Amino acid sequence: MTRAAGLIPSVSHFSFNRFNASFTVSTNSYRVGIVGATGAVGQELIALLQAHAFPLAELRPLASARSAGRSLDFGGKKLAVQEAKPEAFAGLDLAFFAAGGSVSKALAPEAVKRGCLVIDKSSAFRMDPKVPLVVPEINAQALRTHQGIIASPNCSTSVALMALYPLHREFGLRRVVFSTYQSVSGTGADAVVELDAQTKAYVAGQPLPRKVYPYQIFQNLIPHIDSFGGDGYTGEEAKMRAESRKILDLPDLKVSATCIRVPVVRAHSVSINAEFTRPVSVAAAREAIRGFSGAELVDDPSANAYPTPLAYSRKEKCGVGRLRLDTALDNGLALWVSGDNLWKGAALNAIQTAEKMIELGLPLRA
Repeated sequence: MTRAAGLIPSVSHFSFNRFNASFTVSTNSYRVGIVGATGAVGQELIALLQAHAFPLAELRPLASARSAGRSLDFGGKKLAVQEAKPEAFAGLDLAFFAAGGSVSKALAPEAVKRGCLVIDKSSAFRMDPKVPLVVPEINAQALRTHQGIIASPNCSTSVALMALYPLHREFGLRRVVFSTYQSVSGTGADAVVELDAQTKAYVAGQPLPRKVYPYQIFQNLIPHIDSFGGDGYTGEEAKMRAESRKILDLPDLKVSATCIRVPVVRAHSVSINAEFTRPVSVAAAREAIRGFSGAELVDDPSANAYPTPLAYSRKEKCGVGRLRLDTALDNGLALWVSGDNLWKGAALNAIQTAEKMIELGLPLRA
């Protein structure tokens, strides 16, 4: 995956003071690999590992044979990219996988065979009953059950649950409707390049190039993310349903989702309509959000204060606002959340998972 201008900052020039990291470095240090190190999420993993002062004895960037031999900056040092193949995991304690489901299916079991713990961003293992699907702020205890592989959820699910979980804890969730507004960086760097190229072509009065999406994304919305299933829902929408049920441990939760691609470079937003088993109030809902470590309340309609994707790009917490009683649901709330799909939706959640294991005293080994 190529780097799009403005999407992935150079690690050597990254402004780390923009992070709100509170992780305390362990007295142990770990040999860590990143599969897909040259891609969008891989680059964010590298930046966040440094920003969080993750206790590293070694950082081993891994990628396809095409990218092997490249060098990446980390803390002023050049790291050589190695080909991601079974023997590359020898001696590693932990590997973050950020290279797609087919790569994870092929290489994650090989890493585990060599004693390497895998935290996987792809969908390859999320619904495997033997693999915990973890958002550390929600279900960290599931980490105790892993058998070498831990899955990290879909980006839209992660962002949505940062708003929904504290409300579920307060009122008891019964059903939920998601409408997502997902940035093009969720597709990849090529999509970011395409949006930029279409914008420039429009300004210049030239034909708009299109390769990534079935329609132009500039000045448009595309209600189609992933492939359509026989029930009319897309794969992305099905993931939100299945993953929410698993993470919240609510196997019968009623979930409906509509996932929409929007012409925003970075950070996803989700409109949520949720029904609960207990009576709700806006005041209590706001307090629940305020008390949750993964969210930040931005909810003052009189001052036009609410989260936006631009404001929550490269922020660790997700912003929650527009809280109001839902006029169509009993015991219902309507709300809005924005969060960085490359951070909480991907790289950050993976690193927080590893940090939580250290905090819980769990070994970072398979």
